[in-house]
Order: sequence, then structure tokens, then C-alpha cells
Amino acid sequence: MANHKSALKRHRQSLVRNLRNRMTKTRIKNSVKAVRLAVEENDAAKAAEALKEATSVLDRAATKRVIHARQAQRRISRLQQAINKIA
Repeated sequence: MANHKSALKRHRQSLVRNLRNRMTKTRIKNSVKAVRLAVEENDAAKAAEALKEATSVLDRAATKRVIHARQAQRRISRLQQAINKIA
């Protein structure tokens, strides 16, 4: 464990950020999973609604730098392509 005051503060900050990043990544996985499930069921309307939610979650994660911006755009693009195939 750190001894300096500044190092102790950095440790506390890292714990908070780690928790926030984990929650965001879990949210990403769940929203993407919802889109994929709707695509598997060939439900275009449900998939489009789930994509809207997933896009919001991915963009927010990219804005907060939890994931890279290009990764977010790539995931959104691939989900959109999957929906377009069933539509």
C-alpha cells in the first residue's frame, strides 16, 4: 500500500474509476447482447429499438473513454449491418 498522501488519493481514485469502468462495460455487453438476441429472433422492430439503446450506451462509453471511439463506431456499424440483413 502507498504511503504518500498523493499516492493514497490516486489509489482511491483508481478504485472508483475501476468500478465505473466495469459497470459501463457490463452495460455495453448487455445492450449488445439484446440486439444480437433480437436479430437471432428475426424481430427487426425489437432489434432496431435495442440498437438505439446500444448506440447510446456505446457512444457514452466512448465519450467517457471507457472504450475507444473507433471501437464504439465499429460495434454500432456491425450491429446495424446485422439488422439490415434481417430487414
